[in-house]
Amino acid sequence: MTTTHMTCMAISKPGAPDVLTPQTRPIPVAGEGEVIIEVAAAGVNYPDVLQRQGRYAVPPGASDLPGLEVAGTIAAIGDGVDQWQVGDSICALVPGGGYATHCRAPAVQCLPVPAGLSMAEAATLPEVYFTIWFNLAMQGNLRAARRILIHGGSGGIGSAAIQLAKALGLTVFTTASGAGAVAFCTELGADVVIDYKAQDFVKIIADETGGEGVDLVLDIVGGDYIQRNMACLGQKGRLVNLYYLQGSTVELDMMPVLAKNLVLTGSLLRPQPLDVKARIAAELVENVWPLLETGQIRAVVDTVFDLEDAAAAHARMEAGGLSGKLALLTQSGRDLRDG
Repeated sequence: MTTTHMTCMAISKPGAPDVLTPQTRPIPVAGEGEVIIEVAAAGVNYPDVLQRQGRYAVPPGASDLPGLEVAGTIAAIGDGVDQWQVGDSICALVPGGGYATHCRAPAVQCLPVPAGLSMAEAATLPEVYFTIWFNLAMQGNLRAARRILIHGGSGGIGSAAIQLAKALGLTVFTTASGAGAVAFCTELGADVVIDYKAQDFVKIIADETGGEGVDLVLDIVGGDYIQRNMACLGQKGRLVNLYYLQGSTVELDMMPVLAKNLVLTGSLLRPQPLDVKARIAAELVENVWPLLETGQIRAVVDTVFDLEDAAAAHARMEAGGLSGKLALLTQSGRDLRDG
């Protein structure tokens, strides 16, 4: 019998994690250039939390279900798709709808599951590496940098950025909080890990670099970190902002921009046009996926929850102190894992 409906976790109303509730809905239909994925696992990301809280608007035409990345098997193909076949194992960046047993995705945003990785691990890759590659490599000139400062080194973005920067030969500085997080970042390969609650990262970078500073800063904090990040940058350095957890409205002394020829940039991934995401996907397959398959970098998963326990996953994310990312496993994902 053909399955026509799926299980999903929907946001019943803006609020706390327990507003995530199970629903049954029709399986989406693949449009032109799209595929339908039978989801084995979905990644959990901070924008999912913001969406659940009512603080992150869903783009027009996107699913109202949370979930921006999945891994699974292609179940159906729309018109104009020739690079994938039904049955292919893929992971994908999706425009929403990942917290479900079936999800629609643009074909150009799908990537093969790297050899040797589980579905849960693969599901935590797309959002992180699309974000990192677009911001650091395509906008931040990562491959020309010698030194980088990565804030939030123990989180999903930070743990991936540390590994990628090290694999590309950079000297990596990162910030973290507490002995456990410091040890975790050191194990990932960071050269200098700064406990930001006990140490001044601006002073340490000045001391460690002989006053030259770093070429690139990846920041999710904002607030007063913006001025301090500018102080850490050397000549022609670039500050890349992904989030502003401490606020985006600040008073700045912009003179360092002139004195050091700095570039301040950043982006949101979700609104980028399809052709940009297609280019990112192609560059990831060429430059990053081989590093995953050879073990030079690895997927870092803190905890895997069942899809039905999405509320617990959100509570875990909001509690902080993650070492890597969170994933949700569907029944088909559990069958693959246990089989």
